[in-house]
Order: sequence, then C-alpha cells, then structure tokens
Amino acid sequence: MIRCIKLWTGADQKSHFEEGFIDLEPGVRGDALSVKFPIASASFHETDVDPQLGRHPDLDRQLVITLSGELEFETPDGRFTLRTGDILFTEDTSGAGHNWKMVGDQPWRRVYIILDLKTVVPFQPATAGGKDRAGSAESTTGARK
Repeated sequence: MIRCIKLWTGADQKSHFEEGFIDLEPGVRGDALSVKFPIASASFHETDVDPQLGRHPDLDRQLVITLSGELEFETPDGRFTLRTGDILFTEDTSGAGHNWKMVGDQPWRRVYIILDLKTVVPFQPATAGGKDRAGSAESTTGARK
C-alpha cells in the first residue's frame, strides 16, 4: 500500500485534504501494481531552503512523489506531514490553496507528474477513522485536524 494524500478545492473555495492510498492489485511476479494511466509531463525538483510561499493553489492537477525530505502541509481542515515515499494528489487548482513548510534540514526532492485531463488516479480513501471528507476525527496516518 502506498500512502497518498488528496488535496482538492471545495465548494467553499478552500483546500481540503483526505488521507488514503494508491489502489494496488497483485502482479504476476508477486509484486503489487496500480493501473497504468496517462500523464502530460514529469519533472524532478529539489528545494534546499523553505521558500515560505504562503497559501497558494497548485497550477495543475498532479501527483507529487516525495523522494526525500519532510514537509508539513496546512489547510483549513488541519495539518498533515509528507515523508519519503508519500504521494500528494493535488486537485486544489483554485481558491485559497494550501501552505507547506519544510521540516528538518534535509532538502525536499520530488517528482511532479502533471496528469492528463482524463486521468483517473487510483486513490482510495483510508477508512480507519470511519470519517468521510467532512469528518474531523484524527487519522491514524499522521494528520492532525
């Protein structure tokens, strides 16, 4: 199971988040695979010093895969932490946006994957807390609300 946090813009024009995972199916060699899906582009980024961007939406619907470093994200729903191996699925391309800050002294290395307009990401919400997107229960995977 690969941890994934989904960010989106709600009807209130604020960013919201939900914890979950990327849905994987058994592979032929004993591994687990997602479905293949189209992307528009991919690029690698490295940030050594926190740019202190403040609240902002993302320009594109995208996946951001953290290769190293740790970040704390903030939305009106609360805070969550991204660590090495986590995926951020962003659909908050309008509204007030989110904020993030670097945690620790490690650079944030990541891959941005800009999604094709028709791409369906195999995101599955976590159900451990028993709350839906509007719920405010603390999750079991690091989010604080």
